[in-house]
Amino acid sequence: MAGIEGPFWRAVAVFRVASLAYAVVLFARAGGYAHPAVGGLVIGVMALWTAATIFAYSVEEFRGRPLLAADMLVTVGCLLASPAVQGAYRPGDLPVTGTWIGGAVLAWAVYGGRRAGAVAALVVASADLWLRAVPGGIETLPINGTVLLFLAGVVVGHVARLARTAEERMQRAIEMEAAGRERERLARGIHDSVLQVLALVQRRGQEIGGEAAELGRLAGEQEAALRELVRLRPEPPAAGTADLGALLHRYGSATVTVSAPATPLTLPAATAAEVSAAVGAALDNVARHCGARAPAWVFAEADDGLVTVTVRDDGPGIAPGRLEEAAADGRLGVAQSIRGRITDLGGTVTVISAPGGGTEIEMSVPAG
Repeated sequence: MAGIEGPFWRAVAVFRVASLAYAVVLFARAGGYAHPAVGGLVIGVMALWTAATIFAYSVEEFRGRPLLAADMLVTVGCLLASPAVQGAYRPGDLPVTGTWIGGAVLAWAVYGGRRAGAVAALVVASADLWLRAVPGGIETLPINGTVLLFLAGVVVGHVARLARTAEERMQRAIEMEAAGRERERLARGIHDSVLQVLALVQRRGQEIGGEAAELGRLAGEQEAALRELVRLRPEPPAAGTADLGALLHRYGSATVTVSAPATPLTLPAATAAEVSAAVGAALDNVARHCGARAPAWVFAEADDGLVTVTVRDDGPGIAPGRLEEAAADGRLGVAQSIRGRITDLGGTVTVISAPGGGTEIEMSVPAG
């Protein structure tokens, strides 16, 4: 029985053996009850079924609803045979099974969680209460055993489910760590060879010019793509959210440098998409006004409940009043594609520029 479930199934097996021994002691102390032959038959069935379930639940392929259903049927059957063994069955008497009936409840709880454990407890407790209600009526029913069955089913099922979830998360963490180590190893090897060569080709191509410049540009694009390939990636965000850093890294190229924290910049998916689109619009402005090959930088960070993204270039800058004139002429690139998007998200946009000094656009949105 490998995995985190193994100790639970072993505990159920120990409980079955101990409770079977307790039932045998009760049987012996009562002198075989009113009908020793029938009682011996029931005890024998319990012993055989205990041995069978210990083996069956230890094999993962056998564990499933058919085995659990058979377990419940045998348990309820032995429980309902108590009047035939004990004769007059009083509400306060223990059944011939004693506490052995709890084994099926625990098995259902370990397999299916707290809901399955509660349903199994309901079935067993209903059969037990029905036996006790026949001779004495509902008013004399003791409910202590029923409460204990429900508590055992719910608590054990909840703990088993938590343990299973913890094991799955630990396995994912181990896999991510192994993948991260492999990426680091590949990144070191690639950085020491391929990336350095591509960076050299890009730099020399720009220095030589002509067709060599185009070759350098292509080498720079391949360098950016390769860096993105070996970049460590965090665990995927939860449903309904997105990692803004991952979205921004898509803009990385030979001319666009993207810097984002190693930890995810988690935002609602719609918010992250709008911020990413605003960054794309800012980079389009850089290409339009500074040239398709003009360098640009994108920086992202989170601080004090805000996620801030800055797009900077070393272009000719923006003359004072130029943005207002563009908006008045109907050219709404900055006004709508950038400022409008961020404002709708409850954020702010700050544009810092001077003629000949480049442009910096800072976009901030609430992290929530």
